[in-house]
Amino acid sequence: MSNLNTYNDKIITPKVIAIANQKGGVGKTTTVINLATALAATKKKVLILDLDPQGNASTGMGVREKNKLINSYQVLLGKRLLEDALIWSEVPNLAIVPSGVDLTGAEIELVNTSQREYFLAKALRKCKTEFDYILIDCPPSLNLLTMNALVAADSVLVPLQCEFYALEGIAMLVKTIKRIKRVFNPRLEIYGVVLTMFDKRNNLSIMVEQDVRNFFGDKVFNTVIPRNVRISEAPSHGKPVILYDWRCAGAQAYIQLAGEMLKKERQMEKAA
Repeated sequence: MSNLNTYNDKIITPKVIAIANQKGGVGKTTTVINLATALAATKKKVLILDLDPQGNASTGMGVREKNKLINSYQVLLGKRLLEDALIWSEVPNLAIVPSGVDLTGAEIELVNTSQREYFLAKALRKCKTEFDYILIDCPPSLNLLTMNALVAADSVLVPLQCEFYALEGIAMLVKTIKRIKRVFNPRLEIYGVVLTMFDKRNNLSIMVEQDVRNFFGDKVFNTVIPRNVRISEAPSHGKPVILYDWRCAGAQAYIQLAGEMLKKERQMEKAA
């Protein structure tokens, strides 16, 4: 992302990360909400951009329908600025641009439009609000909304459920990422793969983990997100699990994931 902001005499370049997997039910939105919360707890300024018409990230952050009048649909199509749609959450340093029902029709509106893949990138370049991270919650499909997210992003984080079909479709996602990198966004990289819904009592989860680590190598985070009932309960209360029950195994895993992510970035900065 080329837009630069400054605060406290420091130049800030937001890291734009698309959280994507065309398969639904893999913990994508859960990862967006709780990773964002954990990063914000380290005093990073974080924005969740809900680009999924289902709006689960918005619901999971407790955004009410009356507050969705200005949303990611208007921002994507350039009808409103991103900062007009910002809603600051109860978590310090964490904001969200909610999804809206109109987002369902955005793909139809864009399909015959020139440079239709660049609308979100243009919207983010206009942003004047300072963030360290922008996490984009993509739809569970490789549609035009997801393409806009991948073109706007610096990297992709892939949540992968520990089940038999985990690797099915991943080859298609990797192929799409490579194509977008080649044609639209040369800086796009796979930031990492995070294993979700892991059950250490289940041999299948262990086998899937081994397969994924063999396939992606060091792109796979050491932290795995366990199956945890508190993670499932938290969205119904409109809270990240870290606020709902920070002591539970799921919350602790996302805190650990954020720590691993920040450590990885420090190592990359030293190597640069």
